[in-house]
Amino acid sequence: MDAQIAERLNNHLASKGLRRTRQREVIVDTVFSSDEHFNAEELLDRVRAVDRTVSRATVYRTLTLMVECGLLRHVDLGREQTYYDPNFLDKPQHNHLICIDCDRVVEFEDEHVALLNDCITRRLGFRPQMQSMRIEAHCDELGRNGTCRFKTERAAR
Repeated sequence: MDAQIAERLNNHLASKGLRRTRQREVIVDTVFSSDEHFNAEELLDRVRAVDRTVSRATVYRTLTLMVECGLLRHVDLGREQTYYDPNFLDKPQHNHLICIDCDRVVEFEDEHVALLNDCITRRLGFRPQMQSMRIEAHCDELGRNGTCRFKTERAAR
């Protein structure tokens, strides 16, 4: 576990009178082993591949703790369920491009988008703290080839 992540989580657990457990460590390690966005059920499947004893309730409680202490962020990917973003600590201004056809999520950063958001919020009398953009689009691969390798890979999971 990364030292910055461990310190932030340990401080938060201590402030709540909770202790660091093996199951929480497995969950946190699993969350940060990939940059992929995930929902709670996907995380549960990944965690149980490492430790079958981790309960659904422990996963949900640990997700809540990680959001509370700023390690994770909820992200709206337009799929009518809560997804979590594990890599906004490294890239706090990133945005999401979501393929309508294959559900692929592509993260991007763009200084022009950040500047535009800053200008808009200041003009309207706000001080920007965090920004997030979600763009839904059709990927070129499906239109060009009639198939999409990302859709095929996702269906195989």
